[in-house]
Amino acid sequence: MLKVGLTGGIGAGKSEVSRLLVECGAVLIDADRIAREVVAPGTPGLAAVVDAFGTDVLAADGSLDRPRLGSIVFADPDRLAVLNSIVHPLVGARSRELETAAPEDAVVVHDVPLLTENGLAPFYDVVVVVDAAPETQLDRLVRLRGMTEEDARARMAAQATREKRRDIADIVIDNDVPLPQLERRVKDVWAELLRRAQSSE
Repeated sequence: MLKVGLTGGIGAGKSEVSRLLVECGAVLIDADRIAREVVAPGTPGLAAVVDAFGTDVLAADGSLDRPRLGSIVFADPDRLAVLNSIVHPLVGARSRELETAAPEDAVVVHDVPLLTENGLAPFYDVVVVVDAAPETQLDRLVRLRGMTEEDARARMAAQATREKRRDIADIVIDNDVPLPQLERRVKDVWAELLRRAQSSE
């Protein structure tokens, strides 16, 4: 099994790259998706978040109001640290379960937005960073996700710098390019991952 850590700044296009890697044959473990699962209604994770932040972070249906919580934590590093201390251990435990269930010869791609920030690079055989210029990230967040420019800039500022992400990368995928070029690049990266998986057997 080859364990790949995939990361990139918000709006860099990491989700598109992970989708393309799955098409190639990767087993994907998506930390963001798991992070939503562990704070779903009725979970101990959601109860812990409400204990820490109050019922204001709940939507009318009892689910987590993620935009509301985001507006609190991304403006306050201390509050963000509190949230991370609740969610990250739960995500880690579930990720390990899913990895254990994957075939022995799989290329397992862990899609981890905060891989750099949390010092997780040593836990993977290969770290792949999806990179895009800050102006590209900002444009995608405002145009495609409907964020205000202020909110988009705050989220970008809360993450590791572009330089820090590139420093931990074994492979960098430049995503300031049209989709056909990105698809070709991902196929090249997949071939490299298969080569590394075979050489590690």
